[in-house]
Amino acid sequence: MSTFSGLNAATTALWANRRGLDVTGQNIANVNTDGYSRQRVDMTAIGGSTTPAFFSTTSGIGQGVNADDVMRIRDAFLEGRGHTEHANSAQLTAETDAYELVEQAFREPGSTGIQKMLSEMWSGWQDVANNPSEPAARGQVLKRLETLVGGMHFAQEQLTGQWDQTRENLSVLVDDVNAAAANIADLNTAIQRATQSGLPSNDLADQRDTLIMKLADQMGATVRHGKDGVLDVVVGGMSLVSGGSATKFALAGTNDPGATAGDPLRIITAVGDFSVRVGGTAAGQLNTLNGILPSYRGQLDSMAANLADTLNDAHAQGYDLTGTAGGPLLGTADGSPVTASNIAVMITDVNRLAASGVGPGTPNLDRKNADRIAQLANAPTGIDTGYRKMIIELGVQSAVSQRNLDIQTSITTTVDAARESVAGVNLDEELTNMLSYQQAYAAAGRMVTALDEALDVLINRTGLVGR
Repeated sequence: MSTFSGLNAATTALWANRRGLDVTGQNIANVNTDGYSRQRVDMTAIGGSTTPAFFSTTSGIGQGVNADDVMRIRDAFLEGRGHTEHANSAQLTAETDAYELVEQAFREPGSTGIQKMLSEMWSGWQDVANNPSEPAARGQVLKRLETLVGGMHFAQEQLTGQWDQTRENLSVLVDDVNAAAANIADLNTAIQRATQSGLPSNDLADQRDTLIMKLADQMGATVRHGKDGVLDVVVGGMSLVSGGSATKFALAGTNDPGATAGDPLRIITAVGDFSVRVGGTAAGQLNTLNGILPSYRGQLDSMAANLADTLNDAHAQGYDLTGTAGGPLLGTADGSPVTASNIAVMITDVNRLAASGVGPGTPNLDRKNADRIAQLANAPTGIDTGYRKMIIELGVQSAVSQRNLDIQTSITTTVDAARESVAGVNLDEELTNMLSYQQAYAAAGRMVTALDEALDVLINRTGLVGR
């Protein structure tokens, strides 16, 4: 190895360690940048010539160091695990939020809930039984019935509004997914071209991974690794992004919250209408639209119909102040089947309340029928019992969903911490690297100085003693 070869080795050392300092500075500058993956200079030794030739020999020491490659530090296994856990967390979050909104619609327990309105209505019938001749007591029953009916209307409107808003949110989410998929396809193309040309693409890969994690949250996306740094994105076995091309998804299904049984909401491919099994937020919202909200809307409708049938049957067994048999208390304005959204009080005249058990044709202040109606509050299979059972089930489901979310959040946090320990920037580590590169750079510079002095002796001073 000649002295001039030593200068070349020192030059490569200067360049390599300066590049290391540059990369360290880039890491430090992006310590707070979301989605940034720390980078590392991959240094490899430049060996001597291994090809035999006439009059050609090598000392085997080598020609210095090469630092052309800057590695992006990521753990593919942890990234895949992160996609799965983030999707699970997003789904549970959407479902837990849905249960909380259902609880708000029923307002239980509380002074404005349906249970309170039921209790006051039954209490009003007891007041009529105690004072059958008192118009105020009779009028109070009608007002409390109207309040109960209004409470059912409000709860159903809240559930319907929640359904409409969730459907709109899901539609927006699908559009957002399509836009992100198109961006990932463009980034795949750019990364592939850069890789094939030997150009750096680490920053592009960071942007792509951020979008993929977003898709994991939204739809439970996973990835498949391809050639030249390309990543294919898969949702439920269906390819969303393949190389530089992206598939579009669409939302299909009914716009009527009462028709989800026959035409449920679903995610399909925009071309071909193939159903896609999604995860993440989309799965939670689909479960809300097709399961959670229709279930409680249906139970509320059943309760309204049962209440109307029960009160109408009991009222028909009594007689009003004119001795006429009691007519329907609850019904609908157009005669359609009773639901929580159209139930109405059918009697406005307090004298038409059938509180008496004596008749027909005999005006009487008997209280037997009013008392019978008031006792319906204690029926083992009555309206109150069914409603309390529904609210208890809602509370249990909400609590279970919240507990599962808490557990999943803990798991996701642990996985994210592991991902961050690999890909995140550690300032202490970067400071150590900076000092190492700095000392190596100084040593390489000192090597150049030493070789310069040796060459100066060799060129300018050799032979002076012999003159």
